[in-house]
Amino acid sequence: MVRLIYWTATAVGRWAGRLLLYPTTVYFVIRGGTPRRVSYEYLKRVRGRPARWWHVFRHFHCFAATILDRVYLLTGEFQHFDIKFHHREILHQQVESGQGCILLGSHLGSFEVLRSLGVTRAEFPLKVLMDVAHNENITRFLDALNPGIASTVIVPDRPDTLLKVKESLDAGFLVGTLGDRPTSDGKTTQCRFLGAPATFPIGAILIAAIMHCPVILFFGLYRWGKRYEIYFERFAEEIILDRDHRAEDIQRWVQRYVDRLEHYARLAPYNWFNFYPFWD
Repeated sequence: MVRLIYWTATAVGRWAGRLLLYPTTVYFVIRGGTPRRVSYEYLKRVRGRPARWWHVFRHFHCFAATILDRVYLLTGEFQHFDIKFHHREILHQQVESGQGCILLGSHLGSFEVLRSLGVTRAEFPLKVLMDVAHNENITRFLDALNPGIASTVIVPDRPDTLLKVKESLDAGFLVGTLGDRPTSDGKTTQCRFLGAPATFPIGAILIAAIMHCPVILFFGLYRWGKRYEIYFERFAEEIILDRDHRAEDIQRWVQRYVDRLEHYARLAPYNWFNFYPFWD
């Protein structure tokens, strides 16, 4: 779906592209397989009652719309969008302090709506922890759209990753990362999410604890049409882990993050873009 939508965005433009999202979404709802089954399960959990096929359609369509918009956001075509901020002063205060921080987000909504403001409009100094090898073709496509993107990426799980994060924080950069999707070799913990245990990565909490830096949560929610809402929350001035109760402290911090993730998932349920068996 992602490659098809990217082609549509560059070939026909946003207006026509949005029209083409409907047949594209119908096709993937019919042929969805695992993502469709996952959508039914997630929507039942977040809504508290069984989902119907039109709910799954809306879920897929929401995802497709944010993928389409990613192209225009990263090329600076902000005239297409109405972006509303909640507690933007939190970000401005952090930037003005000169101290870097961890910006902790998720696959709920659009990360690119925030990333584009940092990269394209340079509203704040931004670096992003991102695994570019996960989908190299899409990474190359986005780099071609905006060559400035590549210079903002810090690749995780390399010998110099923590050094680059520290250098960025010391220089006053906001370092963005997503905290809801485990990697194959990453450390995890169990948290309660939407009524059942689920596995979450602990990497962002560990990095923040090592760096002794503040953590700010952000959620870029798609509100249909051309509307986005970006929420910021102060999460921690510093994360301190007790040496004797390290695992328990980590789990408590991750659960705090998961509680806020659940809050925003209920606020915008169709923005959940983890289409794999999340509770298995």
